[in-house]
Amino acid sequence: MNTIKNTPLALVTGASRGIGRAIAETLAGAGYDLVLTCSRTLPELSGLANSLEEKYGIHCTAQMADASDPVAMDQLFASLDHLDVLVNNAGISHIGLFTDMTPAEWNHVLDVNLGSVLNCTHLAVPAMVSEKDGVILNISSMWGEVGASCEAVYSASKGGINAFTKAMAKELGPSHIRVNAISCGVIDTEMNACFSEDERQALADEIPLMRFGQPEEVAELAVFLADRRASFLTGKIITLDGGML
Repeated sequence: MNTIKNTPLALVTGASRGIGRAIAETLAGAGYDLVLTCSRTLPELSGLANSLEEKYGIHCTAQMADASDPVAMDQLFASLDHLDVLVNNAGISHIGLFTDMTPAEWNHVLDVNLGSVLNCTHLAVPAMVSEKDGVILNISSMWGEVGASCEAVYSASKGGINAFTKAMAKELGPSHIRVNAISCGVIDTEMNACFSEDERQALADEIPLMRFGQPEEVAELAVFLADRRASFLTGKIITLDGGML
């Protein structure tokens, strides 16, 4: 992939919808060229890429590549001539009793949620270290901080992201690479569409701000963390949950 060297480039995984889509649009509005990935919804992602190019005048590539697949992502990273910001957003949920899950099910959640972060970070770091610059942003969850009943493996995967974020910030700090995570509360995305209206209202009642967060609110924080304005901020798990925790 050829991009203008002076234009910052961001890679966003799981960008076809929800939080990833909002982050992609907000980064485009801030002048970033983009590489966007998804594992299943390429037509939707390609439509987004075309829309962002037309609206913001940036260069945007859509690629169907499973972020947890080392071979697919190795091919993608090999096509980049530079990378300034990596947003590890790809993720899935699984609601149900842990004892009802099979090893295949919990390994899938761990692979997509945590494995993709390890995989993409492993591929992004060498070039960032060489440049002595870069930002890695991991999208996590408040359940990674406190745990959620019937979301045990999801909580474990997000807790792993939080620990990995703190460790990598220490490891990469001497190379001027910043690593942070956004610990999302209840955000109004398709992932939470499984709830009935009564369940949504009951959940909103537990949030001090009395509403779900919006993907665009996560995106605004993500772009701030990618920006030079946050140049002394690293190793932090920033909770965005409307005051729920």
